[in-house]
Amino acid sequence: MIGKKLLMSFVSLAVLPLLTMSCAGDDGKTGGGQEQTSVELKVPVAFGTHLPSLGDGILYIADRLETMSGGSLSMTVFEPNELVAPNEILDAVSSGKTNAGYATAGYWVGKLPAAPLFSAVPFGPDAAEYLAWLYYDDGMDLYQQMYDDAGYNVHVLLAAIIPPETSGWFAEPIESTSDLDGLRMRFFGLGAVVMQKFGVQTSLLPGGEIFAALEKGAIDATEFSLPVVDQRLGFHKLVKHNYYPGWHQQATTFELLINKDVWNGLSDQQRMILDVICKASVADSFAHGEAIEGAEIKKNVTEYGVTNHYWSEEMLTAYENAWLEVVEEKKAEDAFFAEVWADFSAFDAEYKYWSSIGYLPRPPAPK
Repeated sequence: MIGKKLLMSFVSLAVLPLLTMSCAGDDGKTGGGQEQTSVELKVPVAFGTHLPSLGDGILYIADRLETMSGGSLSMTVFEPNELVAPNEILDAVSSGKTNAGYATAGYWVGKLPAAPLFSAVPFGPDAAEYLAWLYYDDGMDLYQQMYDDAGYNVHVLLAAIIPPETSGWFAEPIESTSDLDGLRMRFFGLGAVVMQKFGVQTSLLPGGEIFAALEKGAIDATEFSLPVVDQRLGFHKLVKHNYYPGWHQQATTFELLINKDVWNGLSDQQRMILDVICKASVADSFAHGEAIEGAEIKKNVTEYGVTNHYWSEEMLTAYENAWLEVVEEKKAEDAFFAEVWADFSAFDAEYKYWSSIGYLPRPPAPK
């Protein structure tokens, strides 16, 4: 399955060596004679770069950009709140307060109702299908249109994608939807709207605040990220029931936003370098995430006393039915959400026909 999911992204890696063959000459021009100036991208991030896969994806780009561009591009990464608060990144890049930023589009749901569709979709695409829609259907065009139509002065590049997240950490087993009623839970994106339908009081706490909120009893349960990230944050010390699959985030994307005036001022070569290195980062981030989860899940059980649960068919059906209700509500509320959903749904119908006959079903877990 990993090979299936990565093949499309890895194709882009084949062109990387070509980029270093046409660096700017001594006259400050590219191989095609276009004027080129050196640009430092100052990038505030939404997640700490110490968090594997979730936060360190941007470092793949930052560590390689100057060498690949022959010095015409460089990147300095600023940890959360060091330069700009995570929830201010979009506005800061658009206004020119900083010339770039790294986040996930779901953070802008309060401003852009369709933004979560470009971040993580409940019961939505895995990484293979997501990338197929974004890169080879209308996904990236609609993604850019969302920012343009709302008046944001940014250019968006897909910069990373990670595997499924865990569905949540609970103090007690969840046997039915009635067990959710009244819980206070940290939850992200459109999945939070689904959980609210079962009486869950949701909040979107930053990763660094979740453990303390659990410890103080401000929340009863949480979801956040991949098993390896959740383990680093220590949720297993306080709550021992970890649920799978992460129906709310089967794949999550991350964006590199660049101020559009800065983007338009780059040479064709510089823009191509950024486009290709971001595609390489997407492949790397997914491979990295897939490679490190199994050991962490086992460690939670063998060393930390966690019980891993797989949601029953009844619970998954309840979540999915609630999600479809949310879709209809969001379509009625926002015309662009409806447009994006219709586009993705048309692609999904064709993709599912292909995947239903092209791939093996989900294998059983090893004993």
